Amino acid sequence: MMGSEFSWPCRVYYEDTDAGGVVYYVNYLKFMERARTERLRALGYSQHELAAQNLLFVVHSAQTRYHAPARLDDELQVSAQVEKLGKARLEFVQQVRRNSDGMLLCEGRFTIASVSADRFKPVAMPAALHTIFQHDLLP
Repeated sequence: MMGSEFSWPCRVYYEDTDAGGVVYYVNYLKFMERARTERLRALGYSQHELAAQNLLFVVHSAQTRYHAPARLDDELQVSAQVEKLGKARLEFVQQVRRNSDGMLLCEGRFTIASVSADRFKPVAMPAALHTIFQHDLLP
């Protein structure tokens, strides 16, 4: 499963758009957050279960670049690929593309920290999850 690709489908709803009828820029961050959450779920882990084990994944830093607007009712694909991995850190690269023409609308790079839920201090992610991510790194 080395470097397996993951993408999550998303549709643009009225609530996602601004007064100009295009997706409001911050909503791309929401779409990408959901794709990372679904990636974790696809690997057999839920954020809820991890939190019950005193582990949270939090965004440490984010970089985004916007290329073209998405509009109401557009169907999108949001990718979430791990590019770098540490004991308590993941770096994701993500893209949002429109299904109808494959156009790249937005791309992002996110550093995600593994922290304890009670103290918000860095902690190593579970060894089994780390191993899964290790096998899932982009080449």
